[in-house]
Amino acid sequence: MQPESDHPHHRPLLALVLRLAAAFVLAGLLACVKLASERGIHLAEIMFWRQLPTIPILFGWFALRGRLDVLKTRRTGSHLRRSGFGLVGMAMNFGAATLLPLAVATTLNYSSAIFAVLLSALVLREPTGPWRWGAVAMGFAGVLLIAQPWGDELPLLGAAIALGAALMIALISVQLRDLGRTEHPFTIVFYFSLFSVPVLGLAMPFVAKAHPPQDWLLLLACGVIGVLGQVLLTAALRYGTVANVIVMDYSGLIWATLFGWLVFANLPGASFWFGAPLVVGAGLLIAWREHTLGMARKAALEPKPL
Repeated sequence: MQPESDHPHHRPLLALVLRLAAAFVLAGLLACVKLASERGIHLAEIMFWRQLPTIPILFGWFALRGRLDVLKTRRTGSHLRRSGFGLVGMAMNFGAATLLPLAVATTLNYSSAIFAVLLSALVLREPTGPWRWGAVAMGFAGVLLIAQPWGDELPLLGAAIALGAALMIALISVQLRDLGRTEHPFTIVFYFSLFSVPVLGLAMPFVAKAHPPQDWLLLLACGVIGVLGQVLLTAALRYGTVANVIVMDYSGLIWATLFGWLVFANLPGASFWFGAPLVVGAGLLIAWREHTLGMARKAALEPKPL
């Protein structure tokens, strides 16, 4: 099996910058989604208009450049599976943002690193040592402090949806890394929208309604910002490993907290400030451990000097 560092597109510094930009852009997207929901726009309609602009934007861009060949693929089945997971993940991610403070929804999403370890250990039967099991325990302790299932500070439905979104993020990250080995980032984003828009369109006759101009501008912003964020996110996984770039995701907590405060006049409660460092710390510990193990595997594969 080819080591990650020998990946033909491996450019770790570029991957980190792209993921950092994606964290900022996606925090802005969640703020737009929350605003749209508070204005009475149905979640399915938000998702439809989030996805639809991607198709003409990318198709038109490559048509003008004479590069429609970029959108060709031989992995239709993989794109279909990615679209299915992506739709469920988007619904959960957007739903959590509408039900919870942005900072809380974002932090619970960070438990995706914890789910990635659990999936590796329980499903893939990969060896998992005390460092990563300790990180899992620390992360879930943080989740419990934030969600407080014994109290009423947060809606339990919102917390459960946010954790479901985190699980989907872990699954999707693996899919994106696999697709990124052969597919251009724009190809992956294009087919996600191409396959998901017809599914979302089935709901439109039941949820769509007339909107004032400001609501249409908000929906347009969801679409354009979403395209940019998805491209940045996918490109980061093309040029770097999940374990290396996921560290940049935690910068999104800064932006989510700022957007929640400035746009919605909403700051999370006291328990959040105790639980969030545990969740973030767990993710960073997992990322560090994955990095050190990857370096050890690379060193083991290098030829020994005679």
